[in-house]
Amino acid sequence: MMRTEPVTGADAEKLLEIYAPYVENTAISFEYDVPTAEEFAERIETITAKYPYIKAVDESGNIFGYAYACSFKSRPAYARAVETSIYVRQDSRRRGTGRLLYEELERLLKDMGILNMNACIVYPREGRDDERVTKDSVRFHEKMGFSQAGHFHDIGYIFDKWYDVIWMEKSIGMHTTGQKFNIK
Repeated sequence: MMRTEPVTGADAEKLLEIYAPYVENTAISFEYDVPTAEEFAERIETITAKYPYIKAVDESGNIFGYAYACSFKSRPAYARAVETSIYVRQDSRRRGTGRLLYEELERLLKDMGILNMNACIVYPREGRDDERVTKDSVRFHEKMGFSQAGHFHDIGYIFDKWYDVIWMEKSIGMHTTGQKFNIK
């Protein structure tokens, strides 16, 4: 049985085991080099100071994936919007781990008063899958209720290729005036 738990800096090495193959073998992170465990722990600390960062674990404590939210933009008017990220162990995809993580992340964000979830997704140039990027993330986000909000062409260069980026969005609350929210 899989459950979610908060991520801590102590999880950095285990999360890197999940993240490293995405950096090394795919274009989806847009990172050229795998961060060190120390760098990753600092990222976790920075994000968890303000937003949820969760992991999917089994009854033995093995981590199968993680998801987090971070600032969409730094200006105050964007305070109710976040950018989300999710990484699932490559040998554990299509088993409900992503859904478990995103449903819990959405619940936590709603509790904070967040109204908009946004996802920046690397997309194969001209929409065709290739050896480094597929449309799987777009399909996953569509299943989770996201819709496409924008398409940037040839915006990222990695592995000697140009890639597009798709922005997807999901509204998770009522957009009214005078709302209170619990952003730290």
